[in-house]
Amino acid sequence: MRPSDTIRRIGEKNGSKRHLLVDGRGVPLSIVVTGANRHDVTQLELVLDEIVISRPEDVEQHLCADKGYSGEPAYQAIIDRNYIPHVKQRGEEIQEKKDNPSYKNRRWVVEVSHSWFNRFRKLLVRYEKLNDTYLALLHMAAAIIAFRKTGVIY
Repeated sequence: MRPSDTIRRIGEKNGSKRHLLVDGRGVPLSIVVTGANRHDVTQLELVLDEIVISRPEDVEQHLCADKGYSGEPAYQAIIDRNYIPHVKQRGEEIQEKKDNPSYKNRRWVVEVSHSWFNRFRKLLVRYEKLNDTYLALLHMAAAIIAFRKTGVIY
């Protein structure tokens, strides 16, 4: 078999993935970059530990996550860091919205934050070879996003 005939196994992915922890408005609080072949739940503890601001002690904090974090180790990691876990399946939020029209969906908050990162053209396609360089660009974009969310600047 020639080197040009190599077959890539299923599940092997090139590239990188950014894992985000955001507040209720979508402002990034923690960013972790890993290889694209890593599953999200394996990075949960690292994302929760890499938060860049100190958390208030006197306020109950809820952590909304999707179905990928529904296992017992993920629940334990969330509870160990003093969050109240809310891990919902995909259809649960839709049904809750139908049952209670005043219910506010929360799944979109992280997705919109990823969309804000993608508006920075330098980050849309990763050309940086070094992880530290890419992470520095992500932190700069997160600072700009946080600044824009503080209020109207125009």
